[in-house]
Amino acid sequence: MSTTKKATSALISVFHKDGLEPLVKKFSELGITIYSTGGTEKFIKELGIDVIPVEDVTSYPSILGGRVKTLHPKVFGGILNRQENENDQAQLAEFDIPQLDIVIVDLYPFEKTVASGAPEQDIIEKIDIGGISLIRAAAKNFKDVLCVSSMEDYSEVLDIITTGNGTTTLEDRKRFAAKSFNVSSHYDTAIFNYFNKDKEETVLKISETNGKVLRYGENPHQKGFFFGDFEAMFNKLHGKELSYNNLLDVDAAVNLIGEFKNDEPTFAILKHNNACGLASRSTLHQAYVDALAGDPVSAFGGVLIANKEIDLATAEEIHKLFCEVVIAPSYAADALEVLKGKKNRIILVQNDVALPETLVRTCLNGVLVQDKDHKTDTAADLQNATDKKPTAEEIEDLLFASKLCKHTKSNTIVLAKGKQLCASGTGQTSRVDALNQAIHKAKSFNFDLNGAVMASDAFFPFPDCVEIAGNNGITSVIQPGGSIKDQLSIDYCNENKISMVMTGTRHFKH
Repeated sequence: MSTTKKATSALISVFHKDGLEPLVKKFSELGITIYSTGGTEKFIKELGIDVIPVEDVTSYPSILGGRVKTLHPKVFGGILNRQENENDQAQLAEFDIPQLDIVIVDLYPFEKTVASGAPEQDIIEKIDIGGISLIRAAAKNFKDVLCVSSMEDYSEVLDIITTGNGTTTLEDRKRFAAKSFNVSSHYDTAIFNYFNKDKEETVLKISETNGKVLRYGENPHQKGFFFGDFEAMFNKLHGKELSYNNLLDVDAAVNLIGEFKNDEPTFAILKHNNACGLASRSTLHQAYVDALAGDPVSAFGGVLIANKEIDLATAEEIHKLFCEVVIAPSYAADALEVLKGKKNRIILVQNDVALPETLVRTCLNGVLVQDKDHKTDTAADLQNATDKKPTAEEIEDLLFASKLCKHTKSNTIVLAKGKQLCASGTGQTSRVDALNQAIHKAKSFNFDLNGAVMASDAFFPFPDCVEIAGNNGITSVIQPGGSIKDQLSIDYCNENKISMVMTGTRHFKH
């Protein structure tokens, strides 16, 4: 059986005509008979190229407002017949069915229609029936048929057809079959997820068609990949390729700075997914200087992110530090030139792109899925638990610390003062250990904790944390509450003139 096939005919029926013209002209030049429908047929005719309407083959017009055009045995028989099977070929002759060697079909833009906010009827009409059926049929019969399901592949097909003088190899046809089933499965996943928005069916379907091979995973002996539209999220202006670990830190940075999107100038420095520096100030330059002061040791090799345009003064300060990634919504031209002074420094412009509403991670022999933690504690959520009430300045610091606490690995304690991170205890097995770690770090960088506030991602099971905090000058505490021994912590705070508020919302991050 020959694995190389000479194409004599092609069916072309596409929604997107971009890039199609050179391919159609090459088919005509090679004497390949072209069959087509509707708008594609008109497009080909306007190029002055002969085309046979599918209606002439099926003896049926396009009906039901275009819903039924190609769904006919004379079309699918031409695609699904086995060219080495004598009975199949006899039936093609008996029923006057044309052989179809190439099928070029794309699909109605379902996802774009959903994203546009179109009414449901418009969305339903973009569920392709004929196209998806043609793609599946042609891809199934890859031994004889070349299936082209995306305009992104037109130039490659043109090269193949031109180089082979109209012939295709089995290897090429099988490779394009894989591309086609990728298109069809992604399309069906998008449709299912649209109908299952309320998760009435407890089913997980994920399809990411933009894949990138990374240098390696967390460690050099692990393979790593990123699936997603990175280019939509960021404009990369400078630097080396991002690694697996870079991407994890960038994700943590983006989610953290999102809490301060509309606030005064704020700068964050992250290392291993946790913030080691964070400050809000009247200028971005001062915000960076004070964020760096939070832990200048950990900042080395970190990821830096700002909620405002980076100006020259800020860039000049950043340039003194070795850092892996800098992220901002924009950069002043002179600031950008300074930051480009380190050839490997990754510089990203963050675009305003919606992040996923759900979080997914592998677990055991399956997958865990949860809603994203969209809850951000506000002043309206604060319930005074103690006789002493926090001052206006303390409330600002409590909410500042709470935002940071939400994005730090549990168990976590965050100490803040004057909208600056003094220190945090991250990922500890006990809340006391997290607090002691934070106090030790804060003092090692010469922070005065008198008048500082403390945030906890979960309740205090015992009063030991508020006692340690009070002994170190902390005057106000924010925590979710909910322990059966809450009153012990409240009593200690009352006895020692410490204000404490409860939010009712836990912010574990494991």
